[in-house]
Amino acid sequence: MPSFYKPLMAAACSFAVVAALSGCDKNINEKDSASNSGDEPVAVEKSLWPSIESAVKKDPALEAKITELLAQLSLEQKVGQLMQPELRHVTPQDVKEYSVGAILNGGGSFPGENKHAKVDDWLALADGFYHASMSTDGGRVAIPVIWGTDAVHGHNNIIGATLFPHNIGLGAMRNPELIRQIGAATAAEIAVTGIDWSFAPTLAVVRDDRWGRTYESYAEDPEVVRAYGGMMVEGLQGTAGNNFLSERHVIATAKHFLADGGTLGGVDRGNAAISEAELVRIHNAGYETALAAGAQTVMASFSSWQDVKMHGHKYLLTDQLKNRMGFDGLVVGDWNGHAFVSGCTPVSCAASINAGLDIFMAPDANWKELYHNTLAQVKSGEIPMARLDDAVARILRVKLRAGLFEKGAPSTRELAGKREVIGAPEHRAIARQAVRESIVLLKNNQQVLPVKPTAKILVAGDGADNIGKQAGGWSITWQGTGNTNADFPGGTSVYQGIASAVTAAGGSVELSVDGNYQQKPDVAFVVFGEDPYAEMQGDVNQLAYKDPTHLALLKKLNADGIKVVALFITGRPLWANEFINAADAFAVVWLPGSEGAGVADVVLAKADGSVNAAVKGKLPFSWPASPVQSPLNVGDADYQPQFAYGFGLTYADNTETGLLEETAGQIAASVTPDSLPIFNQRVMNPWQLVLLDHLNNMQPVTTSSGTLGAVTVSSIDYKVQEDARRLQWDGSALASVNFASTERSDLSAYAGGALVFDVKVDAKPSAEVNVGIFCGSDCGGAIPITQQLNNAPAGEWTSVSIALDCFAQKRTKLDMVLTPFALSTSGTADISLYNLRIEKNTQAPACPE
Repeated sequence: MPSFYKPLMAAACSFAVVAALSGCDKNINEKDSASNSGDEPVAVEKSLWPSIESAVKKDPALEAKITELLAQLSLEQKVGQLMQPELRHVTPQDVKEYSVGAILNGGGSFPGENKHAKVDDWLALADGFYHASMSTDGGRVAIPVIWGTDAVHGHNNIIGATLFPHNIGLGAMRNPELIRQIGAATAAEIAVTGIDWSFAPTLAVVRDDRWGRTYESYAEDPEVVRAYGGMMVEGLQGTAGNNFLSERHVIATAKHFLADGGTLGGVDRGNAAISEAELVRIHNAGYETALAAGAQTVMASFSSWQDVKMHGHKYLLTDQLKNRMGFDGLVVGDWNGHAFVSGCTPVSCAASINAGLDIFMAPDANWKELYHNTLAQVKSGEIPMARLDDAVARILRVKLRAGLFEKGAPSTRELAGKREVIGAPEHRAIARQAVRESIVLLKNNQQVLPVKPTAKILVAGDGADNIGKQAGGWSITWQGTGNTNADFPGGTSVYQGIASAVTAAGGSVELSVDGNYQQKPDVAFVVFGEDPYAEMQGDVNQLAYKDPTHLALLKKLNADGIKVVALFITGRPLWANEFINAADAFAVVWLPGSEGAGVADVVLAKADGSVNAAVKGKLPFSWPASPVQSPLNVGDADYQPQFAYGFGLTYADNTETGLLEETAGQIAASVTPDSLPIFNQRVMNPWQLVLLDHLNNMQPVTTSSGTLGAVTVSSIDYKVQEDARRLQWDGSALASVNFASTERSDLSAYAGGALVFDVKVDAKPSAEVNVGIFCGSDCGGAIPITQQLNNAPAGEWTSVSIALDCFAQKRTKLDMVLTPFALSTSGTADISLYNLRIEKNTQAPACPE
């Protein structure tokens, strides 16, 4: 990524809302830290960083136990406690042999790699790890292992779990007490599977909505995040002195420390080039209440502050978090986050431990190499023994406070194996309430909403009966893709919720995704919006929502004289003026999770026409007035949003919304960027990754891997997690890997440019390999690149460029492209692909023959 971005200008106390609520002193010293190493910052006013008193006090007896255990542990056991391998690459025998301190399952990782693993499967594996960790063979000391999971909106890796609205929807509620209830319900469902540790809550204060994790943030206002942070921690962990870390609760994680939401350009894992005053006032808000509530773990951010990676930032991790703010729990890394620290690799990073990291999140198969290197670094003194002992003491403190030494095997605990707790009715009721309170009404002309359930109702749109779409990312799979309604037993789609209420009231309801109806309805609900995505793959360049199919549908229904209600599924505010104009009412439902019936509760009235459930949601993020209006935050100079932060109509309002201007989108659409990404860490819209065999059988690949005939595609890590694709052909038949769409793309503005992509050849092709661009079955052509692949250095990344004119010569119509990239061969090959794009100003070599 570029090393420079335009800095954000506003400090926290320039926000009227923050100044009013937090009493900021605008005369406070705002000197920045000038250290590139993070070790010796320029002195700043002490009061910038708060001293926090945790509700969980140090217990002298527990501290004595830590000292006793440290004296008994061998050096090898101590280093083992610093390791957190991933489920796919660790066994109970490994836990025993290496004294592994922690386990994680990444998003989309399951026991036996079975997405439909049962509760008993999770519990049995948890037992296996636990018993291995408690072995005293060979004189080892029994230290219980902890297992962490990304339960970011419920226990979202488990089939049948209650999935709550993502954080952006919860922020729209402005209901801290409900946040506590959500945390407690989530903790109970996690406990059923024997897992001890949740990687939540996310306390990001997102400042640029182009970031793909915007929906993981409660609000752009740090005061909302401050109000929620401690409450979610109390819900997950219980409260100090009462039910703290009982068998119905789990360890919470405040993440990602610090300023993950402050990266410039909305770039995932980017750099927050902001002052220290802004860092504290805006981005530390949630941590202040989370730590005060007793959060036992903090996860370091992938991102940087002033160009220093957080995983190596001693000033922030140790001097401020641990020393100044008094955090005495453990700091865990993010997925291989230590590998990006200067001087480090995935298997060697003394700098992270020395900076204050206590546990390496080491998800790769080579984590044992990291263990051996860390052990050698301790023996050589590169990692001081005092730092190792401090890290292990913190890990032990968390495990002792969690009662893991006394609770016994996971299967013996209070909620273990109680399947009825997973998706329990009382948990779904909490989630349904959260959905109701999260909906934000942007338009309600002629008070179309709420709709009488006795009316003739059409429910249309690709989100109407699609729980996977409404749940978003981090829903069973990492990116939330590849799911069907069957993967959410007990949940309800928006359509199912509407249909249930309408049928009970004696009305009529018809489901038609494409909007073609059998009987003309009185009202049409059109449910549409963003498809699921998660970190990295959700980053966008601008905030325009583009969907010609659903725009045409809204206009058609309106032209038919039908009242149209748009229900917009989204993980961030988006410029959607054309869609708002085409609807009589426009409601943002965010990513509501598994309880779509909560939407029906609000948009449908009682049978007598009176309000069934009030619409309460208020925008947690400012809504842009143009596709390029980001960053956009309340308090900014020249703050001119389409809908201001905190906006949200109620049913008591009788407001008529006039036509919104649409030229901003047209202007933005007319600007052709110099580079058009097709695959950049993820498949970019509107394309889809599709495998094609010699019989023209097609298979979309919506998860991390797929096989069809002679070809297999799988996700691999190049620069970051799962950002490249490995393509392997077995030579049994012709097969191709395609990036294709049902929508045509006009690439004529790139004529004279090139198709560019990075490749790594691990096994040279045994037959000719072709790259094609196609605009139909008889429109387009392919170019041989066999020689370029054979000339590529084995096992190393290199770039390939092919002039678009070469494809034009093969009858490709660049203004009608359906498939901008198709790679095919009938032989064997092992090729990895990264950063596939169309470049406007790239000079490519002569066309291959």
